[in-house]
Amino acid sequence: MVTQRLLTAGAVALLGLTACSGEDGGDAGGRVRVATTVAPITSIVAAIAGDRADITGIVPEGTNSHTFEPRPSVAELLTEADVVYMNGLQLEEPTKELASSVGDADIVELADLAIDEDEWIYDFSFPESGGKPNPHLWTDPTLAKRFAEIVKDDLTERDPDGAPHYDERYDAFAATVDDFDAAMREAFATIPEGQRKLLTYHDAYAYFAETYDWEVLGAIQVSDFEDPTASEVAELIDQVREAGVPAIFGSEVFPSPVLEQIGREAGVEYVDVLRDDDLPGEPGDPEHSWLGLMRFDFVTMTEALGGDPSALEGFELPDLDDRAEYPQ
Repeated sequence: MVTQRLLTAGAVALLGLTACSGEDGGDAGGRVRVATTVAPITSIVAAIAGDRADITGIVPEGTNSHTFEPRPSVAELLTEADVVYMNGLQLEEPTKELASSVGDADIVELADLAIDEDEWIYDFSFPESGGKPNPHLWTDPTLAKRFAEIVKDDLTERDPDGAPHYDERYDAFAATVDDFDAAMREAFATIPEGQRKLLTYHDAYAYFAETYDWEVLGAIQVSDFEDPTASEVAELIDQVREAGVPAIFGSEVFPSPVLEQIGREAGVEYVDVLRDDDLPGEPGDPEHSWLGLMRFDFVTMTEALGGDPSALEGFELPDLDDRAEYPQ
């Protein structure tokens, strides 16, 4: 069964997440059993659920979620789950198909609920002719906050006794995201004029770019997720030269000789440490979180493009009391 609910906005309160970690969860027999897909979504769900749900991720960190095929063992997890939270917008279709075919878990596709169809972004990697919009909403903190609200309302329906717990944790999470948003804008304002431009290893920043007034020059993964052709590489080299940016961005998870070549031939720095769904640190560390991931990426972008990242570097990551299981 696919859950598609219309959800109302919640109030934002300035609360500390660590203050919520001591609340009692449901009894052992009534705990919500949650499966999630990519690590950033697992982290967001864990931030809201706290100790009232058992949360298990499905997609190993550093795996291409577009092409990930669930192992047979995932079927057993899905048969026991009450709900599966996934990104949606056709990002995790093999996992969705498996979840639909085994067990009775509800499938909640967060991106489909977070924005309307007229807000979907189609671009060079996700052309409208292909029928699949860009699914990477979580790199935009304003949309990640919307994900958290959807999770909060859905968990409240499943576990009404936990409503105060979910409300408090959501309010704290939302307030933290708002503070982080302010730190992002402060840091981004220091990037020299005309330098907020991205050429990346993967087309994962389209919604972020629209919200924060960045320009995405391109990505080396085109619509079929293969490397671009020689002519496409030449066009990207010309774009980078014309844009006058000091750096382009690769991933430590997916090394790219093509991006390295583009950087070398365009005469710009190749920064190869970005990531979009592989959380920094180890499970249980404050930096091993959606927020830690975003801080790492945005510090990296700001510094490489000539800005001052100190507002982001000084942003303290809260202890999210994250009890989820993350496949590595």
